[in-house]
Amino acid sequence: MKGRPAITREGAEEVAIQALTFIAGDATRLGRFLAVTGIGPAEIREAAREPQFLAGVLDYLIADERLLTAFSVEVGLDLDLIVEAHGTLGGTPWERDLP
Repeated sequence: MKGRPAITREGAEEVAIQALTFIAGDATRLGRFLAVTGIGPAEIREAAREPQFLAGVLDYLIADERLLTAFSVEVGLDLDLIVEAHGTLGGTPWERDLP
């Protein structure tokens, strides 16, 4: 995070959309995401327009370290940037970040 400006809301939304695309790119990942979130496949496009849904996508991603790491490697984003995007969208703070 040092040496670069904080991520904008638009940048954070872009990271979340990349995460959603990553999840949707694999049938197993998508099936699990749909089961956990309760959202239907037909509703994803509409839901993706909502910032809280995008924060939820990053919540989901960050909750699974293996999935988070795979996403980070596949798209070439630093883990800190993904976590920052999550915070910018109002995602649930990590326990370690709570007072």
